[in-house]
Amino acid sequence: MNLFEQPDYHGLPSVKYLRVSDKSQTTRGDGLNSQDVKCSEYARYLNSTVVRTFTDDITGSKQSREGIDDVLRFLKENRKTGPYLVIIDDISRLARDIRVYWNLRDAISEAGGVLVSPNIVFNDNADGRHFQNMQASTAEYQRRKNQEQTVARMHGRLSNGHWPFKPPVGYKHIKLKGVGGAHIVRDEPLASIVQEALLGHASGRFETQAEVARFLQTFPEFPKDHNDTVRYERIKELLARPIYAGYIEYKPWDVSLRKGQHHDEHRLISLRDFEKIQERLKGIKRAPARKDLSTDFPLRGFITCHCCNTPLTASWSKSRSGKKHPYYLCPKKGCESYGKSVRRAKLEKEFEELLAKVTPSRELVTVSKVMLQDIWEHQFKRATSIADSATKQLKDLENQIGQLIDKIVDVSNPRVMQRIEDRIEELEKKKMIVTEKTEQKPQPVKSFEETLRTALTFLSNPQKIWASDNIEDKRLVLRLMFGDRLAYCRDLGLRTPILTLPFKMLGTNFSAKGGLARPTGFEPVTYGLEIRCSILLSYGRTKFNYD
Repeated sequence: MNLFEQPDYHGLPSVKYLRVSDKSQTTRGDGLNSQDVKCSEYARYLNSTVVRTFTDDITGSKQSREGIDDVLRFLKENRKTGPYLVIIDDISRLARDIRVYWNLRDAISEAGGVLVSPNIVFNDNADGRHFQNMQASTAEYQRRKNQEQTVARMHGRLSNGHWPFKPPVGYKHIKLKGVGGAHIVRDEPLASIVQEALLGHASGRFETQAEVARFLQTFPEFPKDHNDTVRYERIKELLARPIYAGYIEYKPWDVSLRKGQHHDEHRLISLRDFEKIQERLKGIKRAPARKDLSTDFPLRGFITCHCCNTPLTASWSKSRSGKKHPYYLCPKKGCESYGKSVRRAKLEKEFEELLAKVTPSRELVTVSKVMLQDIWEHQFKRATSIADSATKQLKDLENQIGQLIDKIVDVSNPRVMQRIEDRIEELEKKKMIVTEKTEQKPQPVKSFEETLRTALTFLSNPQKIWASDNIEDKRLVLRLMFGDRLAYCRDLGLRTPILTLPFKMLGTNFSAKGGLARPTGFEPVTYGLEIRCSILLSYGRTKFNYD
C-alpha cells in the first residue's frame, strides 16, 4: 500500500470529532462549522452514516479532553456493532503535540475505531508514519510559535503599562476609538464596591481581611466562590493588586512595578493607600472566618468579664422544648463567672441604654462642628505642605537611585549586587509614591458640608448607626466610641466605659454610677483626637447615609 492509498471504508458507520482552541471560537468566526461541513461531506463520500458528533473547545496540547474522552468511551461501548470511523478535519484538530497525537491515535485503534480524514491517509507503513509525524510536528510547531508570539505581544503591552490578562474584579476591557488594543476601565457597580473595601482597609475601618470579606459578602453583585462565600484567597489577591492604584506589575514575567495606562479616573485608590494596605498585610495576621462575628452577637469579643477581664463568648442554647435561646458567657476556666450565662436581650438592652446616655446634647454637637472644621482645615493644610515638599524629596530619591546604580558597576559579589538591586526597587516604589504627590493637587473627595452630615449624624445619635443590620456598622460604633473593651458584672451590669476623645471632649449626659473606670486605655489627647476624627470624617465620605 503506497502513501496515498486508503482501505475501502465505504458503508461503515462513523462519528465526527471537531475541535477549536477556546470557547470564543465556537461563536466567533467559522471554526466548528467549517470542520463540520468538511467531515459531513467526507462521510457522504464514504456512504457512511454519522451517528454522533463530539466537540472540544480546548487546546490540542492536552490529551485528556471531555470531547475526545467521550469518543473513546463511545467506541468501547459500541465495539460489537463497529468498527466506527472517527472523522477529523486534519491532524491539528486531533492534537497539536506529536506525543499526544500518537497516544490518541493508538487509543482510538485499541477502542475499535478507525481514524480517517478528507485531508490525509493514515497508513501505518514507514512512509505513512513519517508523513503523519511531519504533520503532527508541524501542528505542534505552529502551536508553540503562536504561543510565543502571543506571550511576546502580551509582554510588550505589560511593559507599556497595559493589562492584557482577564481584568480583575471592578474593571472591564473596552476598545477605544483610535487607540489599539483593549483598555481597562471601571466596571460599575463593582468598581465602587471594591474601592470602598480597599479604602476601608487602608484607613482602618476594616482592620482585618475577615472584615473586608464580610463587607464584600453583603453585596450580591460581588462574585462569590464555593458555597456562595468570598474566600480569603480572593481577598488577599484583591488587596495585593497594584492595578487598583493605577500601576502594573507581573513578577512571573519580570515586569517590575510601573505606571499603568488606565487613566486616573479609572483607578480606585492612590499608590499611598495601596502601600498602607501592604503594610497591614505584612503586620496584621489574617483573622479566621468566625461565624460568631455576626449580627447574632455583635458584642462578642467587646464585652469582658468583670471578674477576669476575659472577652465574653456567645452561643445559642437549646431548651428542653427544643427552642434556641441566645446567651453571652465567660469562657475562662477558674473564673467565678465561668460558664454562667447572661441573656442576650438583657445585655444588649443595657448596652443600648448606655448608648443613649453617651449621646451629647444638641449644643455640644454644634460645638463639635467647629472642632471637626479645624481638623478638616488642618488636614488640608498638611496635605498642601506635603505636596510642596514632594518635589525636593523626589530629587533626593533620584540621587540615591543614581548612586546605587553607580555602585553596581564596581560590585562583583552576587549577594551584594542583589541587595543593591532590591534597594533600588524599594526606592523606585517610593519615587512613584512621591511622583504621585507632585502630580496631584490636594483636593477633598467631597466638600466639608457633605462629609460632615454623616459624621455629625454619628456623633449626635450613635444609636441610629447601631440599629443598622450591618455588622460592620455596629463594629464601627464600638471602635469610634470606646477606647477600651467594656466590662460586665453579673450583679451590677455594665461598668463605666472608657470613651474615645471625640466623645470625651464633647461631653455627654453619662454619669458614672457603676464603679470606677480602669486606669488603662487612655490615649494622648492630640493624637487620639486627630486619629478618631479622621476616621469619623472618612466614615462620612462612604456611601452610608442615615439621614
